Amino acid sequence: MIGVLFVCMGNICRSPMAEGAFRDAAEKAGISERVNIDSAGTIGYHAGSPPDPRAQDAARKQGIDISGQRSRKLTASDFETYDYILVMDFDNLNDVTAQCPEDYKSRISMFLSHTPHLPIDEMPDPYGGHRNDFDMCYSAAIDAADGLLAKIKGEHF
Repeated sequence: MIGVLFVCMGNICRSPMAEGAFRDAAEKAGISERVNIDSAGTIGYHAGSPPDPRAQDAARKQGIDISGQRSRKLTASDFETYDYILVMDFDNLNDVTAQCPEDYKSRISMFLSHTPHLPIDEMPDPYGGHRNDFDMCYSAAIDAADGLLAKIKGEHF
């Protein structure tokens, strides 16, 4: 099993959308049974909560249902469990890297860095913004999910 974990701060916007986009890409590629996909937050404030309704709407517009996801906080065991730990912005990169044992730091990368045609590495946090910000983030997540899938397929399949 290949482990893929998406991480943002609260695990109710960006990382659930990234999880949904990647899960869909893995299913379409026929490898979903061989990939353990999840998301987490660097804080546990929203633990147990579903994704923000605006994130759910953005995913639903793409034919993806993320309503069953529940927020959880990143744990120490995640660093060993997941082969790929994808963070949404530099603040979360710093938080995740600071918690990560040295042996596993190579597993961490910026999610949008897997999209060569996007000029940014950070996925902007849509939480305080407009519904359109969620749509923009979901579109970026789809592109990054495709790039990440290509990388994983090249390395493991």
